[in-house]
Amino acid sequence: QVELVESGGGLVQAGGSLRLFCLASRGTFDNYFVAWFRRPPEKEREFVAAIQWANVKKYYADSLQGRFTISRGSANNAMYLQMDRLNIEDTAIYYCAVGSGESYSQSYPYWGQGTRVTVSS
Repeated sequence: QVELVESGGGLVQAGGSLRLFCLASRGTFDNYFVAWFRRPPEKEREFVAAIQWANVKKYYADSLQGRFTISRGSANNAMYLQMDRLNIEDTAIYYCAVGSGESYSQSYPYWGQGTRVTVSS
């Protein structure tokens, strides 16, 4: 059982940066994929990025690679998403998830409550 807590969201101007944090308040990330998904307003949830904890292999949505960076924390229960050059289309609720399936949300049984990111023009 893994319990997740996200933080770091907020309001930022277009072109700015934010760093999101995902912490496992219960359990660890060992042997899992740890991912970020997001749900923009009035849209479906979409994959952002994932990291395979054991070998640090990273996966990104094609449209976000180069602006977003997913990283392991120093402990085995912390993960970060660095988001740069944010634009209005990045406005969404961002969710941390733990599971086994790269970009497939159905493969992630554990989800956090989400953290809201709002990008203003």
